[in-house]
Amino acid sequence: MEVNQEVAVGVIKNKMKSIFILIGLMGLGTIVFSQEEKVYKKRVLESTEVDFLMSYYAQDGENAAVTGGIGTEELTDITPTIVISIPLNDDDVLTIDAGISAYTSASSSNVNALDIDNPNAFTTSTGASGADTWTNVVGSYSHSSDDRNKVWTAKLSVASEYDYFSVGLGGSYSLLFNEKNTELGISGNVYFDQWNAIYPMELRPFGDSEQNINGSYLGYSLRGNPNYSPNFKAFNDEGRNTYAIGLSLSQILSRRMQGVLMADYVIQDGLLSTPFQRVYFKDVDNTYINDFHLAEGIEMMPGNRTKIAVGGRLNYYINEYLVLRTYLRYYSDDWGISSQTASIEIPIKAFNRITLYPSYRYYFQTAADYFLPYDQHLSTDAYYTSDYDLSEYTASQFSFGISYTDIFTKCHIGKYGVKNINLKISYYERDSGLNGMLIAGGVKFVLDK
Repeated sequence: MEVNQEVAVGVIKNKMKSIFILIGLMGLGTIVFSQEEKVYKKRVLESTEVDFLMSYYAQDGENAAVTGGIGTEELTDITPTIVISIPLNDDDVLTIDAGISAYTSASSSNVNALDIDNPNAFTTSTGASGADTWTNVVGSYSHSSDDRNKVWTAKLSVASEYDYFSVGLGGSYSLLFNEKNTELGISGNVYFDQWNAIYPMELRPFGDSEQNINGSYLGYSLRGNPNYSPNFKAFNDEGRNTYAIGLSLSQILSRRMQGVLMADYVIQDGLLSTPFQRVYFKDVDNTYINDFHLAEGIEMMPGNRTKIAVGGRLNYYINEYLVLRTYLRYYSDDWGISSQTASIEIPIKAFNRITLYPSYRYYFQTAADYFLPYDQHLSTDAYYTSDYDLSEYTASQFSFGISYTDIFTKCHIGKYGVKNINLKISYYERDSGLNGMLIAGGVKFVLDK
């Protein structure tokens, strides 16, 4: 009996020992599995990426807002930009986007139109306002959850030009669900701008005072009305605030089709007029220096504006060589403008790493309630502008691009592998006569580990 008890105890001890060993192995397996999962979790961004971007834009037209709706709109702009994306760990990415826009503008040079011998709206002045440099820096930080189903981003931006300074704050949150077939996103941004108001040259001596000029100005003889006395008063508050919120819903509809719905809501307040844009009134006698019509006022717009836009994208995979991308958008604001945008792009995979992408964009908008052409406003109106960006017009843009992509980065420059090279040429025209050409390109490098 005692022997049987000893045997039973031994069996029980062996079973308990086996159980403990099994539990220990399970625990060890869990630890090993956890460690392996941590080690091999796919990073959001494998290594540092650097984008070098460059664009050149040139336009011309005959409806310059600086000279009240007539005059040259000739402008050229060169914009080099660098974007650096740095993975801080498996889940977090820091991105720095810095750009410079250097432009020359015959139109804006006419803010100081009277510094040449024979001023008129279609010639170029020699004033400092004819060229400037805009700088912009945006820093953003994004974090992805372990399952990559949640992503939040925060950003800070600073921009500066000769007549304004801007600071912006923003953030976004994205949620993927339905086995990552559905993505819901929300974003918000605020911008605080401060103008350093620049006024047309002939208005500056008037300021807030009541005065008129008899017969001559700056050594020029006046013709037309010799008692030049413009309707002008400098702005007291030069701040402008913008608050924007956006929503998006992306859905994979089938193996070949994906759609996105988007909505944006924007509120602005503050100085929404452009201080250097002239306005002329049909009930005021005209005053000229040579052929240049002296300003009778400056653009005056409401101090508040609300904008809303809804749109959608639909992408369809036709085959391994062709993809169809479409876009529709409707916009409306409380200044009376509504617009419709439609575009189509057809990427064509021409070779193993080369894709061609022709595209077309159509745009139509109605005029703002406060827009009238040159010399058509009344001086008794509360608000007025002759800026053709706020007029009724139809526009078309034709584009053609080419892209080279190598995800394996076989081509190297020093420690950086070339991942993507692209070039795009666009031609833009409005039925008002404005036309422009844009050439933009970029190279994406990936830092070797």
